[in-house]
Formats: sequence, structure tokens, C-alpha cells
Amino acid sequence: MECFRIDESGYTGFDLLNADQRFQGASAVAINDDDAERLIKQHFPKLQSPELKYRALSRRDANHPRLLGLIHDLLSDFKCVTYVCDKRYMLTLMFVDYAVEPYYYERGFDCYADGQNYATASMLHMAGPALLGKPQFRRLMACFQRAMKEKTNTVLNELVAAARATNWRQIPEVIGPLAQYAAPECLQAIATPELNTDVAFIVLQSLITRMEAMADGPYRVEHDQSKNLATYHELLQRFIGNNDTVQFRATEITTLSFPLKLTEVEQVDSKKSPAVQLADVLIGAAIEAGNSLAGLRSGGLDPEQLVALYGDEQFIHMLPSVDFEEQRRFRQGTQTGKMIDYFATNLMGPMR
Repeated sequence: MECFRIDESGYTGFDLLNADQRFQGASAVAINDDDAERLIKQHFPKLQSPELKYRALSRRDANHPRLLGLIHDLLSDFKCVTYVCDKRYMLTLMFVDYAVEPYYYERGFDCYADGQNYATASMLHMAGPALLGKPQFRRLMACFQRAMKEKTNTVLNELVAAARATNWRQIPEVIGPLAQYAAPECLQAIATPELNTDVAFIVLQSLITRMEAMADGPYRVEHDQSKNLATYHELLQRFIGNNDTVQFRATEITTLSFPLKLTEVEQVDSKKSPAVQLADVLIGAAIEAGNSLAGLRSGGLDPEQLVALYGDEQFIHMLPSVDFEEQRRFRQGTQTGKMIDYFATNLMGPMR
């Protein structure tokens, strides 16, 4: 049976404002351990470490051509997908989903139609600090994140106060539901049990959507035994366990259908799995490139050389965009609202 090996990077749970981890993502590659070991020996014949780790290798300039060559061979010869998101943008997207959309839904307006939620979140992420006041916007996002986690009346009131402390009249359509009305439907959505700002589910759903498209038939997943991947492991089991027959159109080019072709997920020791190590290389390089392009860190692979290696369907990103017309076209006719409701009801319960 075909097997995708996956690895993640940048996971900080509900804390999307973590200063040291701006980006989060995961990679999947359909490669067996024999082929993975062959590629590692081909590109790093003198490797002394028992485990290939991207972060350690990328620190030395002499390794950069070898890493680029390895990634090129993976992307050229094997089924691969990498997903990366800007966690601060994801927080503004969740703000639109829970602190804005319920107000308009009650009044018969669909904020999800043709990706309007993504466009609104992009505008808020990029222009919010200037329009609302930089420290005020920061506090608003921090209060929202805390409210999504703690759910108490105290933190909900603090969130409303933070909204009112901004220059909210600059964009009343977005901040007004909280600042002007303290909209009970929005506060109720934020206070929904089990919902928080952890985006592992979103990362995994995007990865699964591509694996489902790439797999020729039933397939399985293996990943490392790390603490962070324990969350991904349980979410994968939930996806596998959902036997409903249902399909959602996620974007212009992607759909997600249940039941999945994915049948099994297994945790393995990455030291004994060259294939999982190569998934680490893919996601490590992508996260490093994101930090370099954002001006947050220097060094590592040339991000432009890395990005040029990817095919269109091998890289998925969730980043803010001011090309609102392109976003509308890409998400026209999608079923985002229905998909969110379905996931909330069927897949997003409490973790063990």
C-alpha cells in the first residue's frame, strides 16, 4: 500500500502570536525507506549523524547545494506536498470567522461566499495596525486569542473593551460587531467549547486534500513520535474514522471527499525512518524560506532558488493577499461555510 511520510514544523498550539515561530506547516512525501536512504547517501555520502536533520545541515553553506539537489530530486521523482501558513494571518482569519461572521450570518449575509472571509482577513492583517492603531490592534488580537482559549465572561469583556479601544470606526464593518454592539452571536461563537486557535486541524486538512488527490488508491501515513505530532496523529485518526459519504469544494482546484482513501496512520521513530527524515527536510526548508522572505531571519537556503523547485500543486500557502479579485476567482462557488460547520460537528471534539 502506498505510504506518505509526513513531518511538521512551527507548531505552538493555540499561541499564534509566538514571536519565535511565525510560520507553521507540514510536508508529505510518498517515498519508501529504501529510496529515501539511497537519496540521502547520494547527496550526503559523508553524513556522520544517525539522523538527517534539516536545521543542522542548513547552518553550513557548504551543504546548501546538496540540500537543494536533494529537494529537487524529491519534488521531481516523488509525490510531494508542502503546506505553510502565516500564523498571525490565521489568527485574523479566525477573528473574521468568529468575531465578525456570526453577526452577518444572523442578518442573512454570507461572509464565506467567494472567499470574502479570506479577503477581509487579508485586509485586516495588512491594514489593521495602521487603521486601528498598532498597539491597539496587537492587544485586540491577543485578547481574541485568549478569549478563544479561556471562554470566561471576564476575557470576553476584555475582548469587547479591546475592540472599543481601537480606531474601529475606520473599518466598522469588521470591528463594529464587537466594538459597537458587543454582538452576542459573536461572543457565543467565541465561547463555543473545544474551539480554540490551534491551526493543526487546518494544516492537516490541507495536506490530506492533496494526498487524497495524489494517491492512486488506499494509502497510509507514517510520522515521527514527537510530542507536537501527537496532536496531528489524533486528528488523522478522526479523519480516518469518519465514514460519512460527503464532498466539499474547497477551492477552484480542490475538493475533499469522505470517506477518505487514507486508511491507517502510524507513529515511527524518525531515526529509523529515512523517509520521515526527508519529510523533515521539505518542511524545514519551507519554513526557513518563509522566515527569510519575511525578513525575520537570515542565512539558510536561498528562498528564491528553493521556491523555483516547486510545481504549482506541490506547495500550498495560507498567506495574506491584497489581490482580492484573484481570491474571489479562486474561491468562487466554494463551500467553506458548510465545510466549517461539518468539521465542527463531526471532527472537532475534545482531545483525549
